[in-house]
Amino acid sequence: MRSGVAGTGVFAFRDTGPPGPHVLIRADMDAMPVTDLKDVSYASSVPGVAHACGHDVHTVVAVGVAERFALDVPPCGRVSFVFQPAEERPFGEPSGARAMLDEGILAEYPPDAVLGLHCWPDLPVGSIGIDQRIAMGGKDAFRIKFTGIGAHAATPSRGRDAILGIAQLVTTLHQGYSRSLDPGDLAVLNVGTIWGGRSQSVIADEAEVTGTLRTVDPLVRDRLRTEIERISTAAAATLALDCEFTWADEMPAIINDPRLVRCAIAVSGELVGRENTRILTTSPMTSDDFALFAEMAPALYLKLGVCGSDTCPSLHNGAFDVDERAIGVGISLLHGIAMSVLTRTLAGWEEV
Repeated sequence: MRSGVAGTGVFAFRDTGPPGPHVLIRADMDAMPVTDLKDVSYASSVPGVAHACGHDVHTVVAVGVAERFALDVPPCGRVSFVFQPAEERPFGEPSGARAMLDEGILAEYPPDAVLGLHCWPDLPVGSIGIDQRIAMGGKDAFRIKFTGIGAHAATPSRGRDAILGIAQLVTTLHQGYSRSLDPGDLAVLNVGTIWGGRSQSVIADEAEVTGTLRTVDPLVRDRLRTEIERISTAAAATLALDCEFTWADEMPAIINDPRLVRCAIAVSGELVGRENTRILTTSPMTSDDFALFAEMAPALYLKLGVCGSDTCPSLHNGAFDVDERAIGVGISLLHGIAMSVLTRTLAGWEEV
């Protein structure tokens, strides 16, 4: 076991002796800058920080799978566990997955299959969601900074107002983006932060926005990235502002391997029943740096039903909570799929 990987990450593995497939199970474990609104004993004790995306559950599930493998050793191969920090991160900060991979945790023994899951409040507790192809979308984050000339608010003609430019840009971005989509395109644009100005009596010389573009098709992604840059440059030019454009946090879509999808359907059907095995047909536009592990080997990213009532708050909401009955389901599911892969050759589990 290695701790302190990429800061607070942990990497552990279990060899069984005889050679065989290498299965990697990844769990993210960070919280978010969200105030915890739950009135429960396990609510966050840190002001302004909460597990509003279920990463604490992902970690518990992976620990539970590791405990099962400690008691139920597979006949061959290796099982590895990645407990990863920094899946949620501010603009421009490095991905925890990339940082752990850069430290070489898998350099000597690449995986043959990569497994993971995510809490999903749209699904009832006791159910499993399986995407047949796209498990999560790709993401490109952007920062657009306008620079003008500061002046006294009483003499606006002597300045170039960066805040006015950014205000117009937000509207123009959404309008231009929507007219750049064709029917059938899957894409989501969001402007998430706005910053600018230092005084109500000053024409702001700097202002900026950050946001994300989420897509699943590389051609659509390239087209929309070009359009966002064009709109930004044109909006700045309208008010004689300088425009500085930065892309960051670029993450590919997560593509489920069809062999592992068939394996998951079989295991889930035995575990929770076919009626609770949901084959998902709509690609979610959330993103996750699990995608970087998924580029290394056939991958499977599942949705764990966690809603224990008629309706549940969404991910990234301070009231988000999990019905803890989901934890046992997640443990049994990942253990069952991993064991299925370990007890077959790669050619064998193509037939699952």
